[in-house]
Amino acid sequence: MSCQHVRNHGSHGHHHHHHHDTAYLVSKNKRDPGVRITRIGLLANLCMAVGKGVGGYVFHSQALVADAYHALTDLVSDFMTLATVTWSLKPPSSKFPTGYGKVETLGALGVSSLLLCGGFLMGLNAAEVLLVQFFPDIADMAAHLGLLGHGHSHGHSHSHDVAHGPNINAAWLAAGSIVIKEWLYRATMKIAIERKSSVLASNAVHHRVDSLTSIVALLTIGGAHVFTDASWLDPVGGLLISLMVIRAGWGNTKTSLLELADVGVEQEMIDSVRKSAMKALATTPNGSEVEIRDIQGVKSGPNYLMDIEMAVPETWSVGHTRHIEELVRGRVGSRVRGIKRLKMRFTPNTEREITFAEEFIAADISPRSSPEPEMEDNVAEAATGTKLEVDGVRKRG
Repeated sequence: MSCQHVRNHGSHGHHHHHHHDTAYLVSKNKRDPGVRITRIGLLANLCMAVGKGVGGYVFHSQALVADAYHALTDLVSDFMTLATVTWSLKPPSSKFPTGYGKVETLGALGVSSLLLCGGFLMGLNAAEVLLVQFFPDIADMAAHLGLLGHGHSHGHSHSHDVAHGPNINAAWLAAGSIVIKEWLYRATMKIAIERKSSVLASNAVHHRVDSLTSIVALLTIGGAHVFTDASWLDPVGGLLISLMVIRAGWGNTKTSLLELADVGVEQEMIDSVRKSAMKALATTPNGSEVEIRDIQGVKSGPNYLMDIEMAVPETWSVGHTRHIEELVRGRVGSRVRGIKRLKMRFTPNTEREITFAEEFIAADISPRSSPEPEMEDNVAEAATGTKLEVDGVRKRG
């Protein structure tokens, strides 16, 4: 599961739904190297978001402002994770029988919505700057029609800034961000290898992927100064970073929405549960008589709610199946990270075509098409009683 998370970082460019940090962010053991490096990373995100935001505004760099927003969403994601982790790990209650995990999913949806909106607005702003520079007549016309968000006069001031390009000092901020993120990557990965921690390894990859946007910012800011009449490179960098942010935002929004819609868990999790369950069965004398037929589950924030269907001899007693249930639950719960609930269903091994689908009530036997007999009787009795009461009133009248 965690390895899958690491691969996601590499393939999708960025992932903001990183509840994997929480084990270290909420730990009270400040001397632990994993806790220390994770909190240093959080502090670095805070400093970089503020530094690049102020620097981008002062030095007129679209790319740096976009990168600052990127760092800010990381920070918001970390704090939102901290705010929801306590809720998401609470035990189930009568009001929330499957637990509170979806609270974290809602938090992730909030962060990804920020990413989508912010990325779109940044891209729009960068596109507007490019329009003002390369197509001033169209920009003037759009400004008079009120299509440009900043107005006609402000559009000219933007054009003036773009013509001069970003201040070269903006490049130092971008370069500093790359250095810090690369150092965080190496320091975190070193501890991850020592601990054999896929959680920290995933966090390390997160730092390295973050530096990609800073590299884009550095190249575009530097290019605007190295090449003649290349001041347009900076807003192009801002546009590229905004597209990266939008892509990440869409990916995370899709993941959160699917989770809220109770999409099935990934195959890797099913395989892990199957492997642990089979090892548990191998430790008991009658385990060879048990057949694992199906495994399914849903994800609820950091929690996995899994179901296993097992076929057993029909002569087995309830006590016997109960022993198997406890054995399997204990083993899977201790070996597979994230399992919050493990539900087991036992069916006789003489019946072959049994699946979880049979748990759903078919449409042709729903209460609307054939009400329960006692319900019909109650309705008939109520109707008869009402009629007698009305007749009695009429007679007395």
